[in-house]
Order: sequence, then C-alpha cells, then structure tokens
Amino acid sequence: MAKKKLDKNILSKNIKKPYCLKCSIAVSGAAKTDHCALGANKKAEEIGREIARQGMILTTGATVGLPYWAAKGAKAEGGLVIGLSPASSESSHLKTYKLPIDYHDIIIYTGFEYAGRNLLLTRSADAVIIICGRIGTLNEFTVAYEYGVPIGILEGTGGMADMIKQIVKRANKGPGKIIFSRNPKELVVKLAKMVAKEKARNNK
Repeated sequence: MAKKKLDKNILSKNIKKPYCLKCSIAVSGAAKTDHCALGANKKAEEIGREIARQGMILTTGATVGLPYWAAKGAKAEGGLVIGLSPASSESSHLKTYKLPIDYHDIIIYTGFEYAGRNLLLTRSADAVIIICGRIGTLNEFTVAYEYGVPIGILEGTGGMADMIKQIVKRANKGPGKIIFSRNPKELVVKLAKMVAKEKARNNK
C-alpha cells in the first residue's frame, strides 16, 4: 500500500499539468517557413505552450517547421505531444522523410504517406489550429472544415492562415466552426472552450 502511494506521489511531481486524455488539438502549419510572417515560429511555440497549460494533448504530423516549434513549446510546459508520421517505421521516418523525433512523447508510424497522414491527424483531433501553411495545411483545413471539426486560425502568420477567411467566403458553404485570432493564448483558450462545449453537447 505504501509503495502505491509513493509511486503516485512521484508521478504527480513529474507531471506539471493535468492531462485531459479525451481532448487534443492538432497543430497544422508550414514545414518550410521561409514564406511565413516574421515571428511565426515563436507564435507556434506559444501555441504549444498554451495547449499544455490548458491540460490538452498536442498532436502534430511529426514534422519540421511550425508544428515542431509547437511541440517544443508544449514540452517546455510539461505537456503531452503525439506525432503521426507519414512513414511506416522509425527508420523510414528518419532516413527517407528526414523528420525529427525529439519533443514528441509518442510517434505513430502510419505508413500512409503525407495525404493519408493528414487525414488521420485531422480526423483524430478534437480541434485543429492553422499556423501559416502551404498546400498540405490547406488540405488539413478542408478536411476539418468538411467534418465539422473546430478550427483555430492564427492570423498574421502568413501563408494559408491569412487566406482562410477569403477561401471560406468564396466557398459558399457557411462559416464553419472557425475562430480567428492573432493572439496565440486567446486562440487556444477560445478553442478549448469550443471543444468543451462540443463534447458536452455530443455526450448528452
């Protein structure tokens, strides 16, 4: 009995923030950031930090660029980070795709390449945040939009993030469940509240 209490105490000291194992936010953003706005990487890192502070899980495409910065931020706050890789193995992930494994607690090797990975990442998350981005980010946005997944757009980061308003307007399919903000903390907090409401409504 004493041993169980000791183990529990050790565990609680190692975990800085409580995890909501049923809540996750996927960060979708540019792997190559040369076209992104100045400071986009720091904003991505702050997104990751705030996801961890909210007690939520960060999921990424286990890639470089802005999702990597978000993972770095989440780990700095003691958060849990799960990556979904396009590769079928760790060896392929590192050698063929040349993707990182640091700042992630778990990496799932999907073997579905980028398009399949994008679908799994978006459909498995409770919400998606878009930061800058190129065509892959747009792909993840449209999947989330079509399936009614809550979406946060970090405006002012360049790329697709600054085009989404016009894309949604011209698509003529309604506003979707989208929150726009230039402030990383505000965006995550608002999105976390939307996810909580969605879960409460769906679980009635």
